[in-house]
Amino acid sequence: MSKLWGGRFTKQTNHLVEEYTASINFDKALAEEDIQGSLAHVTMLGKCGILPAEDVETIKEGLITVLHKIRAGEVEFSVSDEDIHMNIEKNLIETIGPVGGKLHTGRSRNDQVATDMHLYLRERVVGFVGMLHSLQEALIGQAKDNLDTIVPGYTHLQRAQPILFAHHLMAYVSMFQRDAERLMDSYKRINVLPLGAGALAGTTFPIDRHFVAEQLGFDGVYENSLDAVSDRDFIVEFLAAASLIMTHLSRLSEELVLWSSTEFGFVELDDAFCTGSSIMPQKKNPDVPELVRGKTGRVYGNLIGLLTVLKSLPLAYNKDMQEDKEGMDTVATLEGALQLFAPMIATMTVNKGRMRQAVNQDFSNATDIADFLVGEGLPFRQAHEVIGKTVLYCIQNGKYLLDLTIDEFRQFSPLFDERIYDVLQPEAVVNARNVYGGTASNQVAEAIGRSEKVLEITEQWITNRG
Repeated sequence: MSKLWGGRFTKQTNHLVEEYTASINFDKALAEEDIQGSLAHVTMLGKCGILPAEDVETIKEGLITVLHKIRAGEVEFSVSDEDIHMNIEKNLIETIGPVGGKLHTGRSRNDQVATDMHLYLRERVVGFVGMLHSLQEALIGQAKDNLDTIVPGYTHLQRAQPILFAHHLMAYVSMFQRDAERLMDSYKRINVLPLGAGALAGTTFPIDRHFVAEQLGFDGVYENSLDAVSDRDFIVEFLAAASLIMTHLSRLSEELVLWSSTEFGFVELDDAFCTGSSIMPQKKNPDVPELVRGKTGRVYGNLIGLLTVLKSLPLAYNKDMQEDKEGMDTVATLEGALQLFAPMIATMTVNKGRMRQAVNQDFSNATDIADFLVGEGLPFRQAHEVIGKTVLYCIQNGKYLLDLTIDEFRQFSPLFDERIYDVLQPEAVVNARNVYGGTASNQVAEAIGRSEKVLEITEQWITNRG
């Protein structure tokens, strides 16, 4: 069969041009969506009297047959047919005869491919919100188990102040909640139908775009036909949201790599999520977080790539836009990361004793001594200097703050008394931060409760769109 658009041409397409311009190798992933959209489109053509009922039924049966063949792996996609739309249409015509050529009435590949991408991303966004939900549940589960686990908090990767390990984990729950909310908000712009815009100007046929939107579950249709076929904002928005998710996963990955090292020893990842060395039998490598950290770059690249493609394009559709589907790699990369992260966090073993040892052997409680002196009337800047000298004395003498006698404390300030030993206890240091959003145990417990209520709302959102 000659090309479905070949009437204008007198020569066959150069085979190198076919290979270079074809998108079938990656847009074949849109087969389900393409047929879904075509079924709604041909149903509308029948409703509006544009095609006779018998043709509509024949085409619908043919599309379902082609779909079953694709699912069974019986369709061989061809580069010469360029893309998923032409491959499916060719298979449809081969299945039901020339009547299959009527399917494309009142539409263009321009609005067709845009519709496919809306359908594709709509489903994936709901799925990713669900995966983030599972990861948040895993983090909250670990937080509940570690409401009494104290760990050094860091700034500049230097020990800063003691915090609850649960508080640290809940920071990521907050990050992933923002990620989920970004995806849920983007759904509003994804769930808009471009079909019916034609190549760029609409169509002369009396179609009913809102009927198609209702059939496909879209909330509305594009207001402007030029915008409908040239808009890729919704893909950029998804890629940006995915980049932020990978940023947060990468940050957590970095901490898991550090925490599971011998030098930290704070956590141990389950064997199911680690690998060994081909030469060093003692090794247990955190390959999953390392790869997530590494693959973050490719997700960033897909975002920058599409932004660069779009930045100079005139209206309306241009072949450059075919590159939008290269971003499907982001879907696969993000899906793989999120599927692994939730069970990896859920099965992680926390070394509470090692964390407590680390807290006992540092100066992360120094700020509380300054606060104590401030409470006794000393200006903070003077208190800061006093504690700096106290810490220096400890370092020079191989001691920690709780090792000092009251006489040693008083050589730096007469305001010290026996109460300082209670102030310096890790539990006291943690629970002194009893402000909304702080690391005090009761504040963290309340934060967990609030997050669980938010997750219930998210779960309902997923259910309503599942």
